[in-house]
Amino acid sequence: MDPMSDAYIAFEGDRRVAFGDLRSVARAAKQTLDRDNDATVLIFDGATGGPVDLDFRGNVDDVLARLPVARETVHAEPEQPTSRGPGRPKLGVVAREVTLLPRHWEWLAQQSGGASVAIRKLVEEARRHGDDKDRIRRSQEAAYRFMSAMAGNQPHFEEATRALFAPDRVRFNALIAGWPPDVRDHAAKLAERSFARETEPG
Repeated sequence: MDPMSDAYIAFEGDRRVAFGDLRSVARAAKQTLDRDNDATVLIFDGATGGPVDLDFRGNVDDVLARLPVARETVHAEPEQPTSRGPGRPKLGVVAREVTLLPRHWEWLAQQSGGASVAIRKLVEEARRHGDDKDRIRRSQEAAYRFMSAMAGNQPHFEEATRALFAPDRVRFNALIAGWPPDVRDHAAKLAERSFARETEPG
């Protein structure tokens, strides 16, 4: 499980003051503001990189009582087949009509395991690549949101953004190396999955 998916992070200026679940981060942020009326604290969603707006009026209990409902993971129920046609229902295999050109059927017939096995492999491979692309896009967008809010005035911001979307891990890390450590480290953590292609076997 991605440790960032349910986490939040709070910054006072360029310094990280809290990281964890929303209640813990909100409590730490409120305590920071109570110690210094001139402090500015920003909270970011660890999954999306976007800012989280909280109402810090009142005491700590008042702030916690107004927190938004925490994210919940929704587990989809598997679709139940409406009919018991051909196939292997105990394994969840359902027969559906597939229309292909003759050359497609000829290619499938030559594959190990036959047409059904070959089609299932093709579908799984397509799903895996689609999931990878979505994961990379979400990582890029999360890193960009955070960087825009916290590092827009830092040196090489524009170049680092281009390296993020390139994606070019080495150039990205070199360009953000001079940023404040906590900002740099969180930007790098958010961007980490953007560079997954570089580690995939060729």
